[in-house]
Amino acid sequence: MDFVSSSTGGIRIAYRRTAASTPSGATAPPALLVHGTALSQAIWRGFGYLRELAVDRPVVTVDLRGHGRSDKPYGVDDYAMQRFVDDVVALLDTLELDRVHYAGYSLGGRLGFSLAAEHPQRLASFASIAGAPGTGVGVFDRVFFPGSIDALERGGVELFLEEWAAASGREVDPATRGAFLANDAAALASYMRAAEAAERVDDAAIAAFPMPVLLVAGTRDHPRLAAAEHVRALLPTAQLLLLEGADHGTTPRRPEVAPALRTFFAAVDAAP
Repeated sequence: MDFVSSSTGGIRIAYRRTAASTPSGATAPPALLVHGTALSQAIWRGFGYLRELAVDRPVVTVDLRGHGRSDKPYGVDDYAMQRFVDDVVALLDTLELDRVHYAGYSLGGRLGFSLAAEHPQRLASFASIAGAPGTGVGVFDRVFFPGSIDALERGGVELFLEEWAAASGREVDPATRGAFLANDAAALASYMRAAEAAERVDDAAIAAFPMPVLLVAGTRDHPRLAAAEHVRALLPTAQLLLLEGADHGTTPRRPEVAPALRTFFAAVDAAP
């Protein structure tokens, strides 16, 4: 694991660079994979993305601020979307990567929309996996359960998991439970407060995206499906991969997503 310092506040951001597993992939444009809320870069290995994508190219994975092994500040302002964007740009600059194929899940997808709007020249392509151009008030109540941020602030991750299980009527699976327990509750709550207050990326900016775009959405993840359809209406060249029966949590676990990313990135590389 390596670290880079953010350009604002000196926050340490953890990342890992995985070399291509074949000689022909060593010089290909790298992929940058960015996880979702309360997760870490470990998901990309666990769900098979590293194994799939590193055949063709180097892969960079990152722990966003407040997540994984990166620093976890407590101020709500520390989690403004601009801070996340600046962190990614600092990472690319440190690694001397002019352009990458960017893929982000959930929060990573939301960040990708902002990065594509502000720094389009840094993205060879952009894939949003269950992401959206904005969040809005109440988004975590809908994704998890009503009062989810309050539960984190009141009783930490343990209470959050208890109330999530009660609201859903089933136990949280061990992998997800372990991922959430690795979080700092105060930092996670601050991030969630900031995310609900963040402005969405406006339609005009999305319509002007110059890079190829792939949108991945589950048919049971209704808010992200609606967001993907809205983006495609603005950007008709965007590709849309629909996952029948997938919800927000199962979308990145579906076995067809990593191969779809590999095919998408390769097609972009081969285009004139």
